[in-house]
Amino acid sequence: MNQLLNPGVIENATPLHPDAQTVTSVQHWTDNLFSFRLTRPRSLRFRSGEFVMIGLPGDNGKPVLRAYSIASPSWDDELEFYSIKVPNGPLTSMLQNIQPGDQVILRPKPVGTLVLDALLPGKRLFMLATGTGIAPFASLVRDPETYEKFDNVILTQTCRDVAELAYGRQLVESLPQDLLVGEEVVEKLKYYPTTTREISPNQGRITDLIESGKLFLDLGIEGFDPEHDRVMICGSMGFNHDVRSICEANGLIEGANSHPGSFVLEKAFVGE
Repeated sequence: MNQLLNPGVIENATPLHPDAQTVTSVQHWTDNLFSFRLTRPRSLRFRSGEFVMIGLPGDNGKPVLRAYSIASPSWDDELEFYSIKVPNGPLTSMLQNIQPGDQVILRPKPVGTLVLDALLPGKRLFMLATGTGIAPFASLVRDPETYEKFDNVILTQTCRDVAELAYGRQLVESLPQDLLVGEEVVEKLKYYPTTTREISPNQGRITDLIESGKLFLDLGIEGFDPEHDRVMICGSMGFNHDVRSICEANGLIEGANSHPGSFVLEKAFVGE
């Protein structure tokens, strides 16, 4: 399933909440994954890789809010998000049914650690994601600053099936035509998608492929170098924990906005 619902800016929608923004387009990638775009508040400023709280009114009128990484780059006129669908999830059970013109609550206070400012200067940047954890990296790979700061960028995404890789694959395939980063992408970006259930060219958990060295062998690069390599991590809590352990075992040091390091991970991951 790959269905785009009525793209286009909705100019006359009446806000139902002080923080409401209007849905401009919705795309369903599979039965379990979809992306959508919202109008952007004029006052909103964010760094590529940050997240905001978005949601919908609940049954009792109180908003049901969850943290969502902004998938669009900081220069975009709209805000893009990428989400799973959980049938009984407090938010996604409702959010998956939104249509262009609908209202979504957005708290305009972006935060997060998956930002370039939280990393020390380096030469090679790894972005390691599972599932919808690719969302902040969808923002970063479209940001010119990423390519100004790093000579090489490696984006990985691990999903169960090939169909679940469609959002990331289409994004990467479109990047060479991007007017801002197209030339840098061709020269610097490498994309490495993997699957854990369905047979594909790169099969297996990315953690296993890192530890076995297959990731580096396939890409024709050396293993982690703590002096020059920087790593960003976004996925399930278990995935984040496992990759953190791998990074630390290779001499990388966790960073934050206040204390930049050689790797960072995102703790806010939407699951319902």
